[in-house]
Amino acid sequence: MGQVSRPADGVHAGLPVELTTGSGDPAQTWTSAPHERGVTLIEALIVVALIAMIAAVSFPAIGAGLDTLRLRSASDSIVSFLNIALDHADRRQQAVEVIISPRENILLSRTADLGFSRRMDIPEQVRILSVLPVLPNARDPEEPRHFLLYPGGSVPGIGIEISTLRGQKRMVSVDPVTGSPRSEVVP
Repeated sequence: MGQVSRPADGVHAGLPVELTTGSGDPAQTWTSAPHERGVTLIEALIVVALIAMIAAVSFPAIGAGLDTLRLRSASDSIVSFLNIALDHADRRQQAVEVIISPRENILLSRTADLGFSRRMDIPEQVRILSVLPVLPNARDPEEPRHFLLYPGGSVPGIGIEISTLRGQKRMVSVDPVTGSPRSEVVP
């Protein structure tokens, strides 16, 4: 076995110490300073605390961003759902009933013969707040609303206001003139 040689004076005084094996092979020589041997526990705790503080500061922004994405995705899905129902009424020449239930947080569309039936469950993080137009004699705003889409007939002006749990809102509405659904941010 090789021997480890040290400087003859035995004094390190903060200077690098060269350790070698007695073989004389330069590949087995390394240099080490006595004060640079690793990370202390305090340094590691400081780094972990800084990372935790950055995560705590950025978490609300990430949560708000996710809510915005969920709200936009839900409104786009409702637009697509209404487009499919309107298209089916027009192309198949069948009346389509659209049911919007704020209490159950779902949308349904179907024909009388049930040859066409669709259901859309809105994610839990997004709720249906109201369905427009508001009925003057409605006893319960959570009651399901029924709309009929007639082939070749005028399209009812449907409005669905949705919201996240944080209060961000969007309105999905069907324009009665053009017959096309759209989504817009509610201030």
